Amino acid sequence: METANRVTRLFGTRYPLVQAGMIWCSGWELASTVSNAGGLGLIGSGSMYPEVLREHIRKCKAATDKPFGVNVPMLYPAVEEHMATIIEEGVPIVFTSAGNPATWTAKLKEQGRTVVHVVSSVKFALRAQTAGVDAVVAEGFEAGGHNGREETTTLVLVPLVAKALSIPVIAAGGIADGRSMLAAMCLGADGVQMGSRFVCSEEASAHLAFKQLVVDAGEGATTLTLKELAPVRLIHNKFFLDVKDAYTKGASVEDLKMLLGRARAKRGMFEGDLEEGELEIGQVSAAIDRIMPAAAIVDEVMAEYRKELQALKELPAFA
Repeated sequence: METANRVTRLFGTRYPLVQAGMIWCSGWELASTVSNAGGLGLIGSGSMYPEVLREHIRKCKAATDKPFGVNVPMLYPAVEEHMATIIEEGVPIVFTSAGNPATWTAKLKEQGRTVVHVVSSVKFALRAQTAGVDAVVAEGFEAGGHNGREETTTLVLVPLVAKALSIPVIAAGGIADGRSMLAAMCLGADGVQMGSRFVCSEEASAHLAFKQLVVDAGEGATTLTLKELAPVRLIHNKFFLDVKDAYTKGASVEDLKMLLGRARAKRGMFEGDLEEGELEIGQVSAAIDRIMPAAAIVDEVMAEYRKELQALKELPAFA
């Protein structure tokens, strides 16, 4: 029985399961717990000042001897300081997103780091491969966070990217259990990245009120919006309705920036302001029904993956 593939060999993990580096949700406690459970934990640096990121990296190294990484949104204003911290602290794996992979990939590779870039289209996946990344995350329209403007679903995007690239592909968007993980692998992915599922973990640094709102969210509770700034999928709260109203009134990019303001995501996801905060989450929130320890999430996902893999053998071949 195969016990390794291109992603587990690349990262040195037991499972080809990555916990997304989400702002205000992915600190050292979540990342180290996922890594200890056999996946790849990521620290989400987009919500951290450089000195805070250094603290999280050091705490993560103290809490696990397994591989872990840092996700760096390249639109972050202190990206150069973050990269310096990552190099100085010896972080082995770096996920980059929301920017041009050519900007940092070569320098990180020179320092011996494994580099993965998040993409939302075949065009950007090919650019990332040309830039020299070791793998890409193909993130479909279903995802939360900084999404693509093309609105290509994971079901469509993953096989297109897998066919076009020679490097490993990690599927993201709408994946929260073993069945969807197996489906992504059948589409050509070498691994999966899960964000929303780990938001509802005990170790996530998100506010408990936000976690519970995600658990309570039903089908159709989110919408992809703010494409003129950085596309995000938001839960329908008062802030989202204000954004929707602004679009109805013909808001300009500057109007949207003023409405968004500063620290709106922190206000919602970290501080628990469920009305005025920016609440980013994926469509798969509709399928999440409880808050669990992160290690239990990894165990449950992988147990279901193995169960469903065996069940595939029972499907008719239609010969």
